[in-house]
This record gives sequence, C-alpha cells and structure tokens, in this order.
Amino acid sequence: MPIPEDVTGEEIDKDVRQELMSLPKTLAEDVAKNLVMVARTLDEDPQHAYGYAKVALRLASRVPAVREAMGFAAYGAEKYAEALAEFRAARRMTGSQHLWPVMADCERGMGRPEKALAMAGEPEVQRLDKAGQVEMRLVAAGARRDMGQAEAAVVTLQSPELASSSVQPWSARLRYAYADALLEVGREAEAREWFARALEADQSGSTDASDRLAELDGIEFLDAYDEDADEHADADYADADDAVADVADEDTVAGADVGRDTGGNEVDERDRGRDGDS
Repeated sequence: MPIPEDVTGEEIDKDVRQELMSLPKTLAEDVAKNLVMVARTLDEDPQHAYGYAKVALRLASRVPAVREAMGFAAYGAEKYAEALAEFRAARRMTGSQHLWPVMADCERGMGRPEKALAMAGEPEVQRLDKAGQVEMRLVAAGARRDMGQAEAAVVTLQSPELASSSVQPWSARLRYAYADALLEVGREAEAREWFARALEADQSGSTDASDRLAELDGIEFLDAYDEDADEHADADYADADDAVADVADEDTVAGADVGRDTGGNEVDERDRGRDGDS
C-alpha cells in the first residue's frame, strides 16, 4: 500500500521503536512506516488502516506492537473475531492486561455480551490502571444493555469516577454513557443534566453530547449546504426566468402588433389624403 513521502517511521512511540530493534534495520523501517499509517488512518478510514496493519503483520508477526496494531485495525473494521485473536496474541507475548477491556468489547461485537460481562468480574480488571477500569465499566454497561438490562446498565456506571468533578481523559465518555443509559430508562431530565456535564468535559469533541442536548431541547439545526434546498431554489430560478422570457415575448408580439396598427393608420391617413385631393 502507498506510503506518503513525509512518513519516515520515526513518528512511532519509543517503546514500539524499541520492539522493532530486533528486526533488520531496513525491515524495521518498513514496519514502522506501516504502523504510522495505521495510526493515521484508523479513525477516518478503518479499512485502509486494516490494509496497512496486514502489511506490518506479514513483515513482523512476532513483534507484540504489530499484533496489537493489527488487533485495533481489525476492531476498527468490525472484524471482531480477528481482533480478539490478535489481542490475545499480543497479551501472551507481553503479559500485559491493558487490552482486557477491548477484548471484552470484541466479545460484545461477536454477539456474546454475557462473556464480556463475565470478563468484567475477572481478577485481571483489578490489575488495570484507572483508565482501564473505567473502560471496563463502560464495556460492562454496554453488555448489560445488549442483554436488555437497561436499569442494571445505569447502576453499573454509577461509580466514584462518575461522581468526581475533576475532568479526566475518560470523563466525557463516562458521563455520556451514563446520560444515554438514563435516557433509555426514561429519566430524561437527569439524562439532559449528564449530557451537559459530558459536554463540559469533552475538550476534544469525542462525543456528540451537544447534538444530544439540542435534540432533547427540541432544537433542529439545518445544514449550511442543503442539496435539496438548492435544487428547489434552482427550480424556482428557472421558473422565474421562464416567466420573464414569456413576458418579454408578449411585449415583443404586442409591439409588433402596435407597429402594424400604426402603419395601417398611416396608410389610412395617406389614403384619406388622396381621397381629399380627389
């Protein structure tokens, strides 16, 4: 797959670069460039990210960072079974627990929310950092909702992290999930409050909390560019142009008729003059 000239491979994290040092230099550079492209395209074009990850995996399947990148690319492309296999491989290589929440979410993606919920109760969760534990709570709440347990999802999200007034990288998503869960159980006023709190914490614009608030308030936004509206406007302009042309044509015909009448009158006058002379 094509790689832009400005990508050097030096953009990758130093820990990943350390892992790649086990490879020959040229090979390490190629793998690094593909990993950079995975990171660049993952959010906007998961399918392209998946393609770059496949190349990196073919070149260096024994590098944990490559297996993890392949997992996230497959996850972004909604290939959950493949993503889970790659995350498991990376976890076996490193012994790290940080992938546990996304592995559980893969179980949800595969239609097994009960498995995801069981993973939320495993000892591995206690070895996660605070961000990982919050992520696991979000996955567990999602699993509850998948299973039709909306009220339980609300309870699952209630935590000291949710109640905290401090803003952390995960605050917006946690508050948003809680608001959404409240809305599902019909607690609209509380949901609105938590969407507002999510918006306050959403410094990077990672949620659509502002849109959800507007929806609850009955505010409708129109796109600055509305193709249908433009089509209607073009039709109106065309009708107006036709009407102007019709009026112009009528004026032209009327003018011609007046000219003929005037000419006729002039002839009549001349005829009357000749009659007078005779």
